[in-house]
Amino acid sequence: CGGSVSDSSGVLQSPRYPGSYPNDADCVWEIQVENNFRVTLTFRDIEMQSGTCQHDYIEVYDGPLHSSPLLGRFCSGSFPTYVSSSNMMSVRFHSDSSYSFRGFQAHYSSIPAGRNTTIQCLPDYMHVVISRDYLQSQGYSAQRVTLDDNRCRPTVTSQEVVFNIPYNSCGTVQEENNDTIDYSNTIRVASSGYIIKRKKNINLHVSCKMLRKSWQQVMYAAEDTVDVNEHQFGRYNMNLTFYNSPAFLRQVRSSPYYIDLNQNLYLQACLHNSDPNLKVVVDTCVASPDPHDFNTLPYYLVRNGCPRDSSYATYYSPSSHFARFKFNAFEFMSRHPSVYLKCQMLVCRLGDYSSHCYQGCSSRAKRDTSSAEEKVDVVVGPLRLREDGAPSGST
Repeated sequence: CGGSVSDSSGVLQSPRYPGSYPNDADCVWEIQVENNFRVTLTFRDIEMQSGTCQHDYIEVYDGPLHSSPLLGRFCSGSFPTYVSSSNMMSVRFHSDSSYSFRGFQAHYSSIPAGRNTTIQCLPDYMHVVISRDYLQSQGYSAQRVTLDDNRCRPTVTSQEVVFNIPYNSCGTVQEENNDTIDYSNTIRVASSGYIIKRKKNINLHVSCKMLRKSWQQVMYAAEDTVDVNEHQFGRYNMNLTFYNSPAFLRQVRSSPYYIDLNQNLYLQACLHNSDPNLKVVVDTCVASPDPHDFNTLPYYLVRNGCPRDSSYATYYSPSSHFARFKFNAFEFMSRHPSVYLKCQMLVCRLGDYSSHCYQGCSSRAKRDTSSAEEKVDVVVGPLRLREDGAPSGST
């Protein structure tokens, strides 16, 4: 149960709904819609063990589960509606080992944020767009919108003021804070007049916060009555590629990738990001014959940093943005025509020896209390057993 949800609208419901939900369930749905949209969630049915909501309950968070405000926790009563302050919302369903009921059903949809300022966290920079009509309506000139670093100027069009602010220059400050890695800068909007001023200057603070499984983008105005408060979420740019040898010089470009039973398979994960102070490692890799279902017939190669397959091994990487590993094609292949691999990569601060990138194999409970790190899922495949005449992906 649970998982990442990215459609613009849909339905969430407890496992087995409208039948009785199972005991000891703990499901988390992460709803992420388009940038500069918000999530609205309405519950249509709730039947759970009521009372103090200590045993079975639903929690709704305004963003990722471990780092966002709790919007509500309930197990009965009226059917509430929640609206996120960003393009992301998390819903958690928990049941204990006793009593079981019908559970819940909820509908979600995305609605435009309706702001005059937008922000996107792209792989190498913050993309900030400010409406010129909005500035003029507040009495400000587009020509007086700057960064502290005057060498980094915006592009001013007939309708917008556009900043592309790099994460590693233009005065951007990097800071590690609990389970986030923050990149922040300040856009200044100065009022006209040097001696007599009738309006305050605006300090527009923009930041991209790297969280588990997402980039969080934050924008707010300080020392002014202008209400600008934006949060957006995105994903890391990560890919996973097969190579034909442990030298990792030549990519396998054929798809499907035809292989032999017990053949060594070599993979490299690559993080595309301009911040050199990041490190990527393999957290979990699971195989399945269905690219959309890694729960019914899972085969784990590594889980929570702990190898589960005896052939799994990691390799030295020349860059902290790469993670290299190998395993043998397994008997699983002979029973299914195609096999897909889903890997969860863990990104941490380089040199942070308290992070799980350096600690390796550990329990899930311990990992959930970790410092700054993010997890990214990547699916590759299909893999197929090579038959006579089938093309080879290796040399």
